[in-house]
Amino acid sequence: MKTIGVIGAGSWGTALALTLAGKGHDVRICDVDASHIEEMKAHRENVRYLPGIPFPENLKIVDDSAEALDGADIALFSAPAQHFRSAFEHAIPFLEDNMVVVNVAKGIEKGTLMRMSEIAKILKPDVKYVVLSGPSHAEEVGRAMPTTVAVASDDRKLAEYVQDVFITDRFRVYTNDDVCGVELGGALKNIIALGAGISDGIGFGDNAKAALMTRGITEMSRLGVKLGAKEETFAGLTGVGDLIVTCCSMHSRNRRCGIMIGEGIKPSEAVEKVGMVVEGMFTAVAAHDLAEKVGVEMPITECIYECINERIDAKEAVELLMGRSRKHEMNR
Repeated sequence: MKTIGVIGAGSWGTALALTLAGKGHDVRICDVDASHIEEMKAHRENVRYLPGIPFPENLKIVDDSAEALDGADIALFSAPAQHFRSAFEHAIPFLEDNMVVVNVAKGIEKGTLMRMSEIAKILKPDVKYVVLSGPSHAEEVGRAMPTTVAVASDDRKLAEYVQDVFITDRFRVYTNDDVCGVELGGALKNIIALGAGISDGIGFGDNAKAALMTRGITEMSRLGVKLGAKEETFAGLTGVGDLIVTCCSMHSRNRRCGIMIGEGIKPSEAVEKVGMVVEGMFTAVAAHDLAEKVGVEMPITECIYECINERIDAKEAVELLMGRSRKHEMNR
């Protein structure tokens, strides 16, 4: 059994903490929001983000990352992608050389256009980094519903180590060596999920959603390959798998936000109504800038970007996508 410090007590960090504690590991969870920590201590559950699931005794709620990481074998980072840098910087003094860093945030940092692994390696060049991603709603993982994910690292032994620590009879973990592809798949699918939600909000049917998802995975892989990822990664759990679950479920914050935008609610108001971080709103901006920088065509991402910045409305976005010049399906 291992000692694991979880940085970030949102729904996903809590669900993974519950999974790991259920396996018998010594788990400590913390968050930057002191009032949230006090609520969890008082109720012995995450009443804000994952209510109704009591914490076992070996899941401890602690005040900060210093306490969470004291003597830990694994540092599990579950801060939102746009806050990963600050969370990691704050934790660096407590990251021992033998400690494995597992990141579960899905996004691209605005401004720098960096993936989470790139940020971690700049801040701590010798970091033992593993990314965990895949089709995995916290609401289901927290209740031990069958789920399958992938872990990726440049070091295969590290990925296998994390696989062994996390895998249970309800949480199956595969390994992968394509960190770039796994991170980009997890980030970019949130943009397409916004589009799927917008389509639903307008009142379109299954045909439109199938088209968005299929052409969406095409442009996701197009950008990924340009940046050094493997095309086949986007056909796996962290690509098409995560895309399916995020585009089709009401657990998806990005889809719920998109539905409201499609119904005519302003993007900023839709985010506020969701009440939690909608990563796709940030990733759409970063991916738009990244695609421009490396010269990759991403028409769905471009339209979502224009829509959330209120330069066009949802119906205009549909007209732009449907009115594009004719193409061969397999042309990249």
